[in-house]
Amino acid sequence: MRELADAERIRAFMQAAGVAAAHEGVCYLAGGSTAVLLGWRATTIDVDIALEPEQDELLRALPRIKSELSVNVELASPRDFIPLPRDWEARSISVTKERLLSFAHFDPYSQTLSKLERGHDRDLEDVAAMMRLGLVEPERLRELFAEIEPELYRFPAIDPTRFRAAVEAAGG
Repeated sequence: MRELADAERIRAFMQAAGVAAAHEGVCYLAGGSTAVLLGWRATTIDVDIALEPEQDELLRALPRIKSELSVNVELASPRDFIPLPRDWEARSISVTKERLLSFAHFDPYSQTLSKLERGHDRDLEDVAAMMRLGLVEPERLRELFAEIEPELYRFPAIDPTRFRAAVEAAGG
């Protein structure tokens, strides 16, 4: 059983991933990792990441890193669950660079949209925290939802009507 990841363990993961990376790239942190590093949660079950570009050397090192640090690492980000709005990379928040690998929080708007689509209690708490911290503005969130709405058919598990209602409710 792996342990919960606190900020120290996530930073240790970033250092180890930076050592394992053979090429320049970006490792986007999402979900609980963002919540922990930005301070509204103390721990997370998984360190959710997306790599741009994917690197075989780093992917092959992940099982060893997970074992050494006793941390869960998942290849998961908003792009796995919803269509992404344009310019999501530009809205991502830089964290640090470890050797060749840059780290950034995945676009807060994309994370918020993904969390609203899923709608679990913890997701909604994260949405409220991102809005409270000024990472997400309700009007811009609605605009970005309208941008991705025509592409929702690509994700057949999504109920567009329920998703729209969740976005509208989040905007207060």
